[in-house]
Amino acid sequence: MPEKVVLAYSGGLDTSIIIPWLKENYSYEVIAMVGDVGQGDDIEAVVEKAYKTGASKVVVEDLREEFLTDYVFPALKAGAVYEHKYLLGTSLARPVIAKHQVEVALREGATAVAHGCTGKGNDQVRFELTYQALAPELKVIAPWREWNLKSREDCLDYAEAHGIQVAASREKIHSRDRNLWHISHEGGELEDAGNSPFASTWQISKSPQEAPDREEKVQIEFESGVPVGVNGMRLDPVSLVELLNEIGGRNAIGRVDIVENRFVGIKSRGCYETPGGTLLIAANRELEALCCERDVMHFKQHISLKYAELVYYGLWFTPLREALDAFVKSTQKEVTGTVTLSLYKGNVSIVSRKSEYSLYRTDLSSFTMGESYDQKDAAGFIRILGLPSRSRALSRGEKQKPLTAENAEISQRTQRKQEEVAR
Repeated sequence: MPEKVVLAYSGGLDTSIIIPWLKENYSYEVIAMVGDVGQGDDIEAVVEKAYKTGASKVVVEDLREEFLTDYVFPALKAGAVYEHKYLLGTSLARPVIAKHQVEVALREGATAVAHGCTGKGNDQVRFELTYQALAPELKVIAPWREWNLKSREDCLDYAEAHGIQVAASREKIHSRDRNLWHISHEGGELEDAGNSPFASTWQISKSPQEAPDREEKVQIEFESGVPVGVNGMRLDPVSLVELLNEIGGRNAIGRVDIVENRFVGIKSRGCYETPGGTLLIAANRELEALCCERDVMHFKQHISLKYAELVYYGLWFTPLREALDAFVKSTQKEVTGTVTLSLYKGNVSIVSRKSEYSLYRTDLSSFTMGESYDQKDAAGFIRILGLPSRSRALSRGEKQKPLTAENAEISQRTQRKQEEVAR
């Protein structure tokens, strides 16, 4: 019997031609694994296409809720944003897809796994590090690193030669990846960093010019850092993110145009739309400001940066990520309450923050002086803090004192003796 390989299958151009290529070059039985992370595809059509192109079996995994609860929300609580802009939509989806791909491979008795990532991108790292962490015994096949196809046009020609429908692919100028958290756009006019995106590039958000001429308010409820409700309605994770995507999208929220540093060392330019995620990040930060102690908040900024790097680099299944999650979970245990945002033509403003765990006290912050804070204490506090500065200033002052007449005469005699010895 032929060996089996499980392919992470999307139904796009690359994975569609990989099925016949694997059969031709490896004589494998190809099992296509379709991971539904909310990409919005017609799953039945994707399954049908996989069979038509040569798959012996197609396995569909509904990963939407797991994707949000086990990957997206931990990153949200960590405040993970890569290079100030990217909310890691694709980066977070790859480990959950690869994890289930491995599970299918083990269940089906496959000896190999395959993906359609190129040798230039980040996704090859994310998939393969997951394979190595969960099932290092499986062989990994990455066709883009093996075949002689060099471009999208080569792939289209290969597809047509094998009777694979590509009419729609020839019309598309962008490479897109979509899930519940975001949609990314690369290629086309975006390959030149000097070009602005076409109006048609954006898919799920309106432009500020098209957005309503009035503000829209949205209230988001959190429990221990996890979003649980919108506008007073308790919602499951999938429904909550879908609703916030709709609200944010119609108000032009969440568009990002970025030149980012790929893990492999290449700078790439892409555009991302993350309307719901942008609202959640903003709201979570505001609730943290209300509920988290100062030193915890400041240290967590370092954790946020490292967490974003781990996710972007594909290092999800690592002890460090698990350890950081433990820290983040501790910081979020009292991040419970509601935040109301005002949305207007791409802008997000804070209307209110409320929490039973709030550390904000009016009696302390008010300009009205009360008994809860003795201003006289500040004098000693400031003098102790300033002790190193005062000591340094006094020391420098001693060294820079002007010479007395007696000291000046001694200095001159010493200098004359040094000159005589030098002669």
